[in-house]
Amino acid sequence: MPNIKQQEKRVRQAARQRMENLRWRSTAKTLMRRLREAVAEGDATEIESRHRELVRWLDKAAARGALHRNTAARRKAQAARLVAGARDASS
Repeated sequence: MPNIKQQEKRVRQAARQRMENLRWRSTAKTLMRRLREAVAEGDATEIESRHRELVRWLDKAAARGALHRNTAARRKAQAARLVAGARDASS
């Protein structure tokens, strides 16, 4: 435990930031799972809305630094492949 006032503050800030980053990462995983479930069901409108929601969330997470920009880009590409595969299977 730090005995300097500024370091005590940094410990508090780091804990708060860790929890916030965890929320962003966890929600991104949840949105990806929901997209996979929508693809499994095959509902085109649901797939499109889930995909849009996921991409928006990943962009925001990368912009604020909760996710690395390359990680966000990779996950967006994975989601796009998933959606494209669902489109090909339906036609």
